[in-house]
Amino acid sequence: MTQVESVPAPALTPERVPLRNWIAVVAVALGTFLVVTVENLPMGLLTAIGGGLHVSDGEVGLMVTVSGLVAAVTAPLLPVAIRGLDRRVVLLGLILLAMAANVVSALTPGYALLMAARLFVGVSIGGFWSLAAGLGVRLVPPSHVARATSLIFFGAMAANVLGVPAGTVLGEFAGWRLAFAAVAAVALLLVAALSVLLPRMPATEPVRLRTLADQLRTPAVRVGVVATFLLVAGHYGAFTFVSPVLQDVSGVDATFVGPLLLAYGVAGMAGNLVAGSWAGRDVRAAIVAVSLTLAAVLALFPFVGGSPVTGSILLILWGLAFGGLPVSVQTWIIKAAPRGVEAATGLNTCMFNLAIALGALFGSLIVGAVTVTGVLWAAGGLVVLTSVVVSAARRV
Repeated sequence: MTQVESVPAPALTPERVPLRNWIAVVAVALGTFLVVTVENLPMGLLTAIGGGLHVSDGEVGLMVTVSGLVAAVTAPLLPVAIRGLDRRVVLLGLILLAMAANVVSALTPGYALLMAARLFVGVSIGGFWSLAAGLGVRLVPPSHVARATSLIFFGAMAANVLGVPAGTVLGEFAGWRLAFAAVAAVALLLVAALSVLLPRMPATEPVRLRTLADQLRTPAVRVGVVATFLLVAGHYGAFTFVSPVLQDVSGVDATFVGPLLLAYGVAGMAGNLVAGSWAGRDVRAAIVAVSLTLAAVLALFPFVGGSPVTGSILLILWGLAFGGLPVSVQTWIIKAAPRGVEAATGLNTCMFNLAIALGALFGSLIVGAVTVTGVLWAAGGLVVLTSVVVSAARRV
């Protein structure tokens, strides 16, 4: 049985938080909105990019694999590398890097340069999440951390509602290159806004490689990291090919993929808010519920998602389940390592992005060898294992 360090219960009358602190939390959420849009945009444009560069859907899917692998390496090492640097400056620099990578993606003459740009996207994603996911504990008092964390992850869910669907629709009507250029323009505007909204955030205690190793010795942190891998690898193994799934399995016309991803994102936002509140009370139950729901949707899709209507309903349920994943797992990590949040978050972000990369690769191999139906079943099998791992741990 896994033991998790106890966290003091919130006071009956929560401490008031100055408005400027909540504005800073919202500013971080805007940053998560941007990096998730950058990361997931190829999924909505997969067919268009493949056609434009004359490569297969599987090869375009590797864009997600490359950025995920680089992000996985960057996430735990960046906090070590930046040591005493102001976190505000680092966050702004990472968004500028994402902007530059999207400019290159919009102008690329071929597939090789596009993949090279995704290397820098990976650095931006891994570095930003390793710092941003745990900033709630620095911006608000303990009794408000769960709410602040939920808001930070709300930005990621909003990216699925606004960023990725808007980019998908723009790519369908004006070309995928313009979609990448538009994201770069949004990143530039965001840097200007965050430079005003974010407060200075000097380092507290520098993260060292030894600190990372110490976190891995904590059983509860290991449980959280494994849960992250199983859930994210399963989800992204299937969701990387959501456009072909909707078109080939459910018979959805290509012009409706963007609007359906919008509905998926709205469901994800709802799932984030529900799970954020639930995880604050019983994080184990929240993670088990998310994993079982997501596994059921993936397993049932080939059987009952064979029409545009049923496929759309299952996609919305998919969004509702996945929306609760990031905030639930991050809440587990914060409670498991209350005195080492930045290091533990870096490790969890590493595993999150490694799972994205391997999940997308795993999906690409299955799609190439079997069908998109096969990837749905395999992904559901990975996800359901999460409930076994987390159920074996003691209640947080």
